[in-house]
Amino acid sequence: MRVLVISAHPVETSFSAALREDCVTTLVAAGHEVEELDLYARGFDPVLRREERLAYHDLERNREGVAFEVEQLLRAEALVLVYPVWNYGFPAILKGYFDRVFLPGVSFRLENGVVKPNLGHIRRLVTVTTYGGSRLRAFLVGDPPRKLVCRVLRALIAPIGRLSYLALYDLNRADAPRRDAFRDKVKRTLQEL
Repeated sequence: MRVLVISAHPVETSFSAALREDCVTTLVAAGHEVEELDLYARGFDPVLRREERLAYHDLERNREGVAFEVEQLLRAEALVLVYPVWNYGFPAILKGYFDRVFLPGVSFRLENGVVKPNLGHIRRLVTVTTYGGSRLRAFLVGDPPRKLVCRVLRALIAPIGRLSYLALYDLNRADAPRRDAFRDKVKRTLQEL
């Protein structure tokens, strides 16, 4: 399976970076064709510029600034997102990726003003994420990142596509055995991809 691993953390020695490495290593060992997109290492610009917004619905022009990222997404049969939750949201660089790459004609199409999903080639969506706060705190604020992945992104992939949302809550207080257990869970999930 062709798997696109998208990661969003600026520190190469972070726990998130270790999770990304676990994902890539596990997927390659399982025989998958893996393509990586480390948004920070690539220097991805998350800002949607005026010109891009004006060309947003122009299917011949809207990919101009993000052609590389669009082609990666269109090649993928599975998508693995690895990122920390900051302030109960995606890191800005990942949110900007969605704003700039999930375009009309790419992740969705408009038919008589109605949005139709367009990522039917993606049969598997896996999120690997960490929260500094507890599950209860995330629940009390509605856990926006989980909802965005489980409702919005899930609706864009193949109707029979499977979703795994793997989250380690309360990372700020997670000891080594708890972090290791989470890494093992991530590896097991990806071995079954």
